[in-house]
Amino acid sequence: MNTRNLSFPHAHAEIDAAGIATLTMRDAGVLNILSTPVINGLREALAALRDDEAVRVLVLRGAGDRAFVAGADIAEMAALDEQRARRFISNLRDLCNAVRHFPVPVIARIPGWCLGGGLEFALACDLRVSADHAQFGMPEVKVGIPSVIHAALMPRLIGAANSAWMLLTGELIDARRALAWGLVNEAVPEAELDQAVRKLAEAFAALGPAALRQQKKLLRRWETMSVDEAIEDSVGEFGAAFNTGEPQKFMNEFLANKRQGKR
Repeated sequence: MNTRNLSFPHAHAEIDAAGIATLTMRDAGVLNILSTPVINGLREALAALRDDEAVRVLVLRGAGDRAFVAGADIAEMAALDEQRARRFISNLRDLCNAVRHFPVPVIARIPGWCLGGGLEFALACDLRVSADHAQFGMPEVKVGIPSVIHAALMPRLIGAANSAWMLLTGELIDARRALAWGLVNEAVPEAELDQAVRKLAEAFAALGPAALRQQKKLLRRWETMSVDEAIEDSVGEFGAAFNTGEPQKFMNEFLANKRQGKR
């Protein structure tokens, strides 16, 4: 299978023939810590992948299996003043937004620790698949700062009570509780993690790319609309889908398979 490799500061991307892109952090320590250079490198990589029409799904992962991302760089943050703190967190916000508004589905591969800014990075992804021993937390209050930016996604994802517990106590939860709360979509044995991520990525890659990009765009738009507005907004998108040729292709394939008794 032909694979394209793209290298960036602190990041490496692979795009296979199916359109599955894997973006791996590198040179960020054994726990994949988000320092300013790492954040900048990941933003550069995401910008390049965003404009690549061959990409049908993106997998985000850290180097190694100790962590997805164990947080932002405390050594760097400890030296900040207010102005530099605003710049640092704005840069991290922009990184997470680049993931959240990436045009195709983004899967976070979480083998171990997923903490603080790393959990915010994971929350910006569309789906999260973890090892069943992974640990999750927002421990910022324990080092004198609030959890901010994409921590704001937590209440709608896991509910107000669970979000309050995580954000106010700073305590960790395990993968079992993260799955029960809806923080992750799957929690599997570590030996099965790559298989689970690959299976999900291949399912996305098999779908019509135009429809998938349309659905991702609609999900983001609906977040800022009332239900009635979202319903009306989607009528035009449904009609526009038939300009791509994908409904005709996939529906006719479905009907042909049904006639042949395959479904």
